[in-house]
Amino acid sequence: MSGLRVGVSLQPRWPAGDGRGVLRAAQAAERLGFDHVAVGNRVLESGFGLDADPLVLLAAVAGATSRVRLLTSVLVVPYYRPVVMANQAATLDVLSGGRLILGVGTGWNPEEFAAAGVPVRERGARTDDHLGAARALWSARPAEFDGRFTSVHGARLGVAPVTAGGPPVWVGGHSDAALRRAVRFGDGWYGTGVDAAEVSRVRHRVGESVETERFAFGAAVFLTPPGIEAVVEAPGRPLGGAVATAGSVVAELGELAEAGLTDCTLWLPVAGEQLEPAMEWVAAEVLPQLG
Repeated sequence: MSGLRVGVSLQPRWPAGDGRGVLRAAQAAERLGFDHVAVGNRVLESGFGLDADPLVLLAAVAGATSRVRLLTSVLVVPYYRPVVMANQAATLDVLSGGRLILGVGTGWNPEEFAAAGVPVRERGARTDDHLGAARALWSARPAEFDGRFTSVHGARLGVAPVTAGGPPVWVGGHSDAALRRAVRFGDGWYGTGVDAAEVSRVRHRVGESVETERFAFGAAVFLTPPGIEAVVEAPGRPLGGAVATAGSVVAELGELAEAGLTDCTLWLPVAGEQLEPAMEWVAAEVLPQLG
């Protein structure tokens, strides 16, 4: 299990306007030895936690930390204008010293798509188009790209990423289309609530087209540490069973790693003020057993 990298989501149920609490939690995650911190993407209130823009929030986290990696989990690509998204991601890659991982997805929420003024039926095509444009803009100056929704001819981003070819892209989703997108545009795949069988299936499917030793297989999993109350219902199967123990969590993480998972994000459905104690339990009881 020594190869399994474990991070933590910064999206418990925070009190309204508590930006400082998020930054303290990110600093605690870095101090406790987590590999990355993650922020999701909502543009309307979800009830699941902090619904801030992930690129803006992670820019603040970048300034408050020095080592921990920064993951969008996941950025809903069609919500953003493609050239603007590429420039924002390149800017954050520079500001963080190359710590950004751009987890991306197509999104699903019709209400948010309507609010963003984007046809939900076009979300897959727009995601492919936007990622293609971003790859071109990150890789060449000037860039050339012709897509269904975007054309770039001779453009140079305002900021060139410090990571060659741009920040690594992890493509989220479990569908066949998502796996094809991961192969075409991604440096990794990112799932949600997976078990070892699902990881093995994805690794087999993707491994037919990529060099798996250079490709990340990540996932968000849901954990409520013992003795800490969940304040929202986790949207997936609980890691370590309905009543998690250090032993059951370590055992399941071992199964996921054996199946090929390389990166695991813990989503903790707890109140904001309980996030640090929850991370401390993981750091004391779980991380040492992962090597």
